[in-house]
Amino acid sequence: MILAIDVGNTNIVIGCCRDGRILFSDRISTNHSATSLEYSAIFKAAFEMNGVDPSELEGAIISSVVPSVTSALKKAAEKFIPTKAMVVGPGIKTGLSILIDNPAQLGSDLVVDAVAGVNEYSLPLIIIDMGTATTLSVIDGKGGYQGGMIVPGVAVSHDSLISRTSQLPKIALEPPRRLIGKNTVECLKSGILYGNAGAIDGLIDRINDDMGTKCTVVATGGLAGVITPLCRNEIILDDDLMLKGLMIIYEKNK
Repeated sequence: MILAIDVGNTNIVIGCCRDGRILFSDRISTNHSATSLEYSAIFKAAFEMNGVDPSELEGAIISSVVPSVTSALKKAAEKFIPTKAMVVGPGIKTGLSILIDNPAQLGSDLVVDAVAGVNEYSLPLIIIDMGTATTLSVIDGKGGYQGGMIVPGVAVSHDSLISRTSQLPKIALEPPRRLIGKNTVECLKSGILYGNAGAIDGLIDRINDDMGTKCTVVATGGLAGVITPLCRNEIILDDDLMLKGLMIIYEKNK
């Protein structure tokens, strides 16, 4: 049994996996000032709430795009395992062919998503990860990571708009009742959610044109479940894509 941790700018996903099966996954806020003890207390609570015995853990693996919290999380994880926690980065075997200008610049989250995507889905492939930023990764028919796109995330766009206007209220990011809003809140919901869905559809169509073929499209991340149902393209929703990729990389390196 392994502990898999995905550290994003807004949230941290904690997952526990055994024999390729995810026993549980929980999402917590990324806290830049939390100590290793505070994170270990959160881990302990997650194990208890999900009825999992942490003494069965054999190891842990971490993917992080927030270097300032990586060390605290690594120390927290190592309180529960008999060895050092793996951190996805230089020196870790992934089996992924990265064809961008500088492979070292590719975020660990995108690497892990791509590893899972190549192993789980038919190629060529577009992976959409909807977190603080919305990222699109493009993988060709041979499993090579060709590159991608970075778009402001849904919540970031919402927060930026609200902070720069005097009369627009903060809204819940949930599907609107109708496309054409009848009041300010409905107009905001429709514009932000359908606007992001339309942007994703447009980027998928352009990528397909550029690749010269229709790609399989997979979406993951915190807001993927809200946005992808509003898209017109066929998109597979996989909330566990990152944890699947971490399991695969752990097995390659243990």
